[in-house]
Amino acid sequence: MEKFVGRQSDISLLNDVASRPGSQLILVYGRRRVGKTTLLLHWAEQTGWPVIYWVATRDAPAQLRLSFSKALWSWAYPPEPSESGMSLDAVPRFDSWEDVFKMTARLIGDQRVVLIMDEFSYAAESDPSLPSNLQAAWDHHFKQRNLILVLAGSHIGTMVNQMSYNAPLYGRFTAQLPVDPLPFGALVDFLPGFAATERVAVYAVTGGVPAYLEQLNDSETVGANLKRLFIRRTGMFRSEPFLLVGDVIRRETQTYQSVLKAIAGGQRTPSEIGLTLDLPASYLSPYLKQLEALRLVERRIPATVPLERRAASRNSRYHLADPYLRFYFRFIDPNLELVEQDLVDVLWDRIAEQFRAFVGATAFEEVCREWVRTQVRARRLPLVPQIVGSHWAADAQVDVVAVNWQDKAILLGECKWGADLVGRSVIRELIDKTPKVMPAPDWQVHYLFFAREGFTDAATAEAGAIGATLVDMTRLDADLHAGHLI
Repeated sequence: MEKFVGRQSDISLLNDVASRPGSQLILVYGRRRVGKTTLLLHWAEQTGWPVIYWVATRDAPAQLRLSFSKALWSWAYPPEPSESGMSLDAVPRFDSWEDVFKMTARLIGDQRVVLIMDEFSYAAESDPSLPSNLQAAWDHHFKQRNLILVLAGSHIGTMVNQMSYNAPLYGRFTAQLPVDPLPFGALVDFLPGFAATERVAVYAVTGGVPAYLEQLNDSETVGANLKRLFIRRTGMFRSEPFLLVGDVIRRETQTYQSVLKAIAGGQRTPSEIGLTLDLPASYLSPYLKQLEALRLVERRIPATVPLERRAASRNSRYHLADPYLRFYFRFIDPNLELVEQDLVDVLWDRIAEQFRAFVGATAFEEVCREWVRTQVRARRLPLVPQIVGSHWAADAQVDVVAVNWQDKAILLGECKWGADLVGRSVIRELIDKTPKVMPAPDWQVHYLFFAREGFTDAATAEAGAIGATLVDMTRLDADLHAGHLI
């Protein structure tokens, strides 16, 4: 089982739902290896209630019914300690899900039981009748009892569709829980031997995916870890991109992968992506919307675009949402010939030339924006922003922007991942481009600066003169670790 770290807010939500009287139906979803199963089993054990756990596969309907029945039977009739296990002959075989769920209701009775149907999306794809049968069972058997039924799955599209208007289970869920990767602040719990800068570098590749983080060794260098797990032909996660994309995209996989590659290569708009793929921008719209829905791609809009105009804004940019996909399509996919020859050190030398810039432009900026959100929750900022993001235009770019439209207040921040101390010129540059970023001249502006290596005395003095906040790596790391524990 994966190491359990954080997840306080997720546990609180599950506890809140479970504390309500009567039966509850909870939908849980998230990408592969994000820790859904670990979270659910950890929480279920804490409740002290009986737990029935079943994980589905992409087997035939009859096999799915049998495996579910086996899980149910082993709970209801656990083998004696002297027995090696349950004989399949003892497990009843049902010809329909209706009969399976009738037996489930009979065996559970009025007990408070947690029933987890893991990878429900696989079962629903293999047997499309399952959601309808489960709906009937919920309405006629489960709803009147004392059951906590959890449906969990990795195919985000399939899981979210269970809540759509035309879905059999529409209107029956009492809660939904998207399970996201852990925040940067949790990485110190996995990698205490790494310096904060090393953890940022790791975060640029792994994000906060627990299954990846568990396999990292903080007694090795960052490069050694990445080569061993992600780059080497025999690496544990070498095939992860194919599994991650293939798990959620069944059709036109090549086109979707081409779009992902283009975005990873720096093509941010539909027209840029279309030019790269020799396809009309309009043709790509459904592909981009689907990738957004599957959380593989995110559409970013400048934080300075007013709230009422954001949905229709054409000033958007597409980014890969998954850090490992970003790393893979940026560095590994273009160099597969080296991977296949197991020339790992040669490839790493190539990657290392650009890796610092990659980390600074992806993970470090994201970590800095995460710090802003953490400080908002802790009520330590001079404004409570409605939007936290960045700004880009032909005449000005700002790494961190937080905006409160009602109070006419804006926070502008710069992130510097360079190896040198940040000097006074960085402070002055942001001040000078402020008029190009401000929504209106009468707004209140606050300044924020992040630096990997710290600040010169001149920069510190300049920042003090304008009341700017300076955040070095030590403070950034400590604040984010404290924030993830809240």
